Amino acid sequence: MSRALPASDRPLLSQACTWIILCFILYALPWSVFAAEPTTLMRIQGSNTIGAKLGPALISGLFQSQGFSNIRVVPAGAENEQLVKAEDKLGRTLQVQVAAHGSSTGFVALQDGSADLAAASRPIKASEAAALQSLGDLQGVDGEQVIAIDGLAIIVNPQNPLTSLTTEQLAKAFSGEARDWSELGGAPGAITVYARDDKSGTYDTFKELVLTAHGKSLAANAKRFESSDQLSDLVSQDPHGIGFIGLPYVRQSKALAIADGESQPMPPTATLIATEDYPLSRRLFLYSPPNTPNEWVRSLVQFAHSPAGQAIVEKNGFIAQTVQAIKVTASQKMPEDYRKLANEAQRLSVNFRFQEGSATLDNKAQRDIGRVLDYLEEHDKLRSKVVLVGFGDVKSDPERAALLSKLRAMAVRRDLSKGGVIFREITGLGEQMPVAANDGDDGRLKNRRVEVWVY
Repeated sequence: MSRALPASDRPLLSQACTWIILCFILYALPWSVFAAEPTTLMRIQGSNTIGAKLGPALISGLFQSQGFSNIRVVPAGAENEQLVKAEDKLGRTLQVQVAAHGSSTGFVALQDGSADLAAASRPIKASEAAALQSLGDLQGVDGEQVIAIDGLAIIVNPQNPLTSLTTEQLAKAFSGEARDWSELGGAPGAITVYARDDKSGTYDTFKELVLTAHGKSLAANAKRFESSDQLSDLVSQDPHGIGFIGLPYVRQSKALAIADGESQPMPPTATLIATEDYPLSRRLFLYSPPNTPNEWVRSLVQFAHSPAGQAIVEKNGFIAQTVQAIKVTASQKMPEDYRKLANEAQRLSVNFRFQEGSATLDNKAQRDIGRVLDYLEEHDKLRSKVVLVGFGDVKSDPERAALLSKLRAMAVRRDLSKGGVIFREITGLGEQMPVAANDGDDGRLKNRRVEVWVY
């Protein structure tokens, strides 16, 4: 026969039942309910060219190098925004926010404090650097980081019979001055222009190198896109379409060879883009305050420059800054000394260029000094195996142009000599062999270069 619990024990039984029920409920709930909110390590805003794929890939590589697990890239809830997530060794969820709405948005975000790092597919403008002066010198070697080289590919439908255009012809087509393909040497048909949006660094670069350089503006009826993939796919489907895009986004379209000024038509090949000889080559940048307290920003920049980071750059379709020796085919159009060099030696996949209006190496060139020294030491080329060849822009006096080009080579010699390099020869070829037009600042800067050759 059962016996009723004393009244004094009933509250205890009720509490025990309540705890048992709670335990069952808690056991049935997913662990994520109890997990802490993800810790945001850094916020990156800016270029779609970088932010769509390359940026998340570099962040994933950094996470992997730190021994993190469950690394994944997920949508952030808005178009062209992503989160790169991972778990650290303690099981905590970490993330990096990546918003890719155009290069100019990155600098705005640095200014208002909504980003720790700006991604840009064009150099920071003087006005932007001035607005961010309180953060430090973003144009200096510690604020500006070149993480990859890219080339703007001019794309058309695969069935378009044209194989090359000049930058002048491009300016006419994209401004609407040339309305039919027959005006450019192609088959008759109305030209349809596709372009990136106004916030895009890709558009800024194209505007500066092509449109502004020839005194033109983009046609009002151009079809505009924030997405690189979408633009490329539509051009590939349009028999009359023409567009510009970063090299990794050519996809199913056909890329044309491009000539600028007196240069020969050049296709957007890895070699010509690596040396920045291709007329529409460009640099991809990360910008951050030089003395940023965010250690993850510093770590990402360092990783991007590392061999592992540059391997990710190459895997994602951009041009890595890894130094390689390239065999150049000699031609009768080359100066005799240069043709002899092409027959006997190899050219390194780097050009040294200089700050505007200065004999000082630019930020990329300063880092390239270290890369070239590493290559020369690794391949036993430090002693009497190196030739420096300087070039310049057109001068009224050819002898003065030759002298200035050799002085640029001597500036590179000074820095490489500190690393123990003993040179075989240093020469200047003046205004010969231009890679760009000399009637604009950008073209003249491209032509003021120093090549490195090795025996």
